[in-house]
Amino acid sequence: MTKKSLDPSQPIGIFDSGVGGLSILQAIQTELPHENLLYLGDQGHVPYGPQPKAEIRNFSVGITRFLLEQGAKLIVVACNTASAAALHHLREKFPSLPIVGMEPAVKPAAEHTLTGKVGVLATPTTFSGDLYTALVARFGKGITIFQSTCPGLVEQIESGKHSAIATRAILQKALTPMLKEKIDTIVLGCTHYPFVIPLIRDIAGQNIRIIDPSPAVARQTRRLLTQHGTLNPNGERGKVTFYTSGDPKALSGLITSLIGEPAHVLRVVWKDDTTLSASSS
Repeated sequence: MTKKSLDPSQPIGIFDSGVGGLSILQAIQTELPHENLLYLGDQGHVPYGPQPKAEIRNFSVGITRFLLEQGAKLIVVACNTASAAALHHLREKFPSLPIVGMEPAVKPAAEHTLTGKVGVLATPTTFSGDLYTALVARFGKGITIFQSTCPGLVEQIESGKHSAIATRAILQKALTPMLKEKIDTIVLGCTHYPFVIPLIRDIAGQNIRIIDPSPAVARQTRRLLTQHGTLNPNGERGKVTFYTSGDPKALSGLITSLIGEPAHVLRVVWKDDTTLSASSS
């Protein structure tokens, strides 16, 4: 069977459990403004953090299949939890598909810390994943890492309450013990968390380094497209198509609130844990 060649104008597929991956989408738009994009927020299952890894793998396979059906030439798993649970599985399942995943920025944090003390904010699945464990083992020698799962933070951001008092309280509880230990670097290990950087900065102060992985993910996306010869040569600004397994109107409002773009959102429905299709309604 001959491998079908890709049209460079085909879109990049991006997915997350909800709106967190919009931080990655923004970075990709900045790095690759001519690329067409598909974005799927699996808000019918948000948050992924507390869910069993097997279910997250099933959701990730179903979403990847759906995005491929829509013509995606590359997949960005714009979710740390899904990357921790499913990235290796996806690469085995789709061996010829270029896939970009997320990993907590332990290496740059270890390289830049002056106090030798680093805070990492992420979900339980990310912290318990083999990828995070391997990163800490490889790059975490000689530094002390303080961790927090920030319970409820993803839900606050998904509800559009990224600057609310309750959101600040969650971050205050997570960061205060770390700051008392003299951390000088905070790693954002969830794609939702860049949307609360202003609150983190307000709590932690101006001298704390905050590592947002979004630009690095966008650069890796460019590298893979270049490697596969599928960069879009079109000089026009790329188009974005949005999907959600939740409420399209709610996601549309969140997109406008978080990244300042009006958006028409299409609904998708789960037939089972690994089968996703466009809604006719």
